[in-house]
Amino acid sequence: MGNQTIQPSENGNKKPLIEVKHVRKVYRMGDEKVIALDDVSLTIEKGEIVCFLGTSGSGKSTFLNMVAGLEKPTKGEIYIGGIPIHKLNESNVTLFRQKNIGFIFQAYHLMPMMTAVENVSLPLIFRGVEKKKRNSAAKEILGAVGLKGYEKRKPSQMSGGQQQRVGIARALAGNPKIIFADEPTGNLDTNTTKEVMNLIVNQVREHNQTLILVTHDRSIASYADKVVTIQDGNIVNIEQKTKEQNMQVGTKEEIS
Repeated sequence: MGNQTIQPSENGNKKPLIEVKHVRKVYRMGDEKVIALDDVSLTIEKGEIVCFLGTSGSGKSTFLNMVAGLEKPTKGEIYIGGIPIHKLNESNVTLFRQKNIGFIFQAYHLMPMMTAVENVSLPLIFRGVEKKKRNSAAKEILGAVGLKGYEKRKPSQMSGGQQQRVGIARALAGNPKIIFADEPTGNLDTNTTKEVMNLIVNQVREHNQTLILVTHDRSIASYADKVVTIQDGNIVNIEQKTKEQNMQVGTKEEIS
């Protein structure tokens, strides 16, 4: 495929940013079949914050992996910005992620021997940004997430909350169109969780990015515009909030 960057919709074209159509995922474990997702369909709009809520084994992380192109569906179709993610080969889907997607993980996944600036710069290396520009961008993003003065610290020299802020900064590097966050506050205490979630939400609101959260924690779901409850591989409920409800969370509403 050619250009793997999500392009803005043409005037009058109001197609959703993400379209998931009748996706099914079956894992084979010996002679046994495990249905992780069973005929799941969903649309996600540009600038929307969507939370997938469910217990361990419900299928929520499998759904994230499907949409992010980390795994292929057994059946069904997934389109992001009109691009058929389910049809891309490994090299093209990797290129697509590098250009369009940022990830925030529960376990941070920072490189232990790298400084905060070097960790945040990693996505920009893959995009071919030269060193001076990517270091400047990384320092700016670290400042935005409250880590000015921490640029040269390694992960072992930072608290869990600070490490997660570096992870957020890395996800924001290069201004990706979509950010996936898989249990982003699972290792943090309650106060740090609130700080980190407010930080993530305010950043994506400010840049009109699309955020897909995966969690088992209903308090995290309160930050979302749309809460999708998954149980046994099926969507059992979709809760769409009003603009007024979103504003009550204390974040800036800039979705257009």
